[in-house]
Amino acid sequence: MAEITVTVKLFAQYREGKFKVEQRQYPEGTTVGEVIAETGIAVDRYPIGVMIINGRHVEEDRILEAGDTLALFPKVGGG
Repeated sequence: MAEITVTVKLFAQYREGKFKVEQRQYPEGTTVGEVIAETGIAVDRYPIGVMIINGRHVEEDRILEAGDTLALFPKVGGG
């Protein structure tokens, strides 16, 4: 199976002990949810708020394509 290169951007608490922006290799057919799991984001502690690929909101089942930029934001608390 071929690999694709995707830029992953983490925001707020997701950066703690990880990275801010990184180009990463994934097998073709990888979903946003699989990237979230692979990065080790503690979604039980900081639930996913927004997932954006190339400026558009997406769901966890969205399949990544070569050259995509995935941005992950935690939910923001407050009222």
